[in-house]
Amino acid sequence: MDPLGARDDLIDIDSLTRWNLTQLPEYVPREKEDEDKKSVFPWRNDLNGKICLWSGDLTRLNTHAVVHTTNEKLNDRGTDSDNLFLKAGPELYKEIRADIKVIKTGEAKLTKGHGLPARFIIHTVGPRFNVKYLTAAESALFSCYRNTLQLAREQSIRTIGLSCIHTVKRGYPPDSGSHIACRTIRRFLEKFGDSFDTIVLVCNQENLDAYKNILPLYFPRNSKEEEYALDNLPEDVGNENGEPVVAERQIRILDKPAFAAYKAVHVGQDDFEETIDLNSQFCTSTALDVGHHPFASMEEDPDKTKKGTIYGKNNADVRRIESQRRYERLLKRAKTDDLTDIAGTRFLYRAGSDRFNRPVVVFVGKNFPATSINLEKALLYLIRVMDPIADSDFIVVYYHTLTTNQNYIPMAYLKMAYNVLDYKYRKHLRSFYIVHPTWWTKVATWFFTTFTASDIKDKLHIIKGVQYLYSSITPDQLDVPTFVLDYDTRLNGPRYAIPSEAPEAL
Repeated sequence: MDPLGARDDLIDIDSLTRWNLTQLPEYVPREKEDEDKKSVFPWRNDLNGKICLWSGDLTRLNTHAVVHTTNEKLNDRGTDSDNLFLKAGPELYKEIRADIKVIKTGEAKLTKGHGLPARFIIHTVGPRFNVKYLTAAESALFSCYRNTLQLAREQSIRTIGLSCIHTVKRGYPPDSGSHIACRTIRRFLEKFGDSFDTIVLVCNQENLDAYKNILPLYFPRNSKEEEYALDNLPEDVGNENGEPVVAERQIRILDKPAFAAYKAVHVGQDDFEETIDLNSQFCTSTALDVGHHPFASMEEDPDKTKKGTIYGKNNADVRRIESQRRYERLLKRAKTDDLTDIAGTRFLYRAGSDRFNRPVVVFVGKNFPATSINLEKALLYLIRVMDPIADSDFIVVYYHTLTTNQNYIPMAYLKMAYNVLDYKYRKHLRSFYIVHPTWWTKVATWFFTTFTASDIKDKLHIIKGVQYLYSSITPDQLDVPTFVLDYDTRLNGPRYAIPSEAPEAL
């Protein structure tokens, strides 16, 4: 490895554009219906000047420290981790084996930078996203960012390259993770801003657009952008540290419970507080009115109440509401974001209707550039196309024709999208046809529908050719790509099925 002095590819943070100097978009003036409404994240140029948004190779940053997102055993295999260990050199492996060994999810630990330009590396483990355990994932992600910044502060690290801890590889939606990241950083800088000179948010293509859209909400660059944030911030912006807040789990502690009990039995006596010295110790006995304080109330069946409140219906309702709110945020973005580049790939489009007048949506695998497309934008485009028809029964046809490794959607992202999409998609999907499958497609589909999407397993049909669709969908309603028809003819011949034939069930 070349010595650092000989490297000419280093990125000096002074060459990066600060967030307060980036170009602002044009914002439509806000209709000020509520003049008293103020942003919880006001415009602060001093904090904006500490932030840089940059897309590039983390190992090239000449900062005091960089943040490495990894797994519990620090042996994560991926482009970013492999590159970091390659540039840092074998000494990093030795230090990890000797001093760290294991990191728990949400923790942050420090090593030397060794062969990197950065003096230190902060290793942290982001959570795996599961919509069923949303609160746990959000809390763990908050801990990652908070603990990382706290560790940097304790070590007097003034400049830091903060890579994206919420990764698609672990199934975390870029937009949801970016909200937690931005507000945690904002709250930390509000309290300890003097501890940092520069925080570089290091992005890649899967999260760059999310940061560009969400960063202005927490770091507005002028008064107009602050007004824009008022209408676009989510309802939950966390507590004073940015930590997610679940109202149902908040514990309310009363001051002087015995006094509260005394007050409860004197309802209607407006002057009773005037007759009592509130600073005195008159409430030294807990026998003041036994049985009237809320702590003394009893349930007929405490176990039944516990199951219903904590583990049962109410808990499920909370998850359902959170999921619905997340989908509504995505839907709002799907309607407003510029997705013309995604639409241009023509991997997803509306065709006609089947014989029961149900809309048909076509997915063309060969047209999906999985390795280069912005996966978050692809999800938004899917929502834009399908949300208008998902309120009633619909059909999906997927052409796997001539797909390659460049077209395969990462399984982790597929699971995330399945969990994020609104329940109505699964409810109203009547049939999902997979045309021209490979052996691997059949295996992957079986695993996915068995362990992740069991509720749509009976709706899946694997068929060997396009003409098997004609029993359900007439040819003039399908809008089949030319290359699919050509391949189908070479594979099966010009006439191999009659409309009465039913598709092969999975």
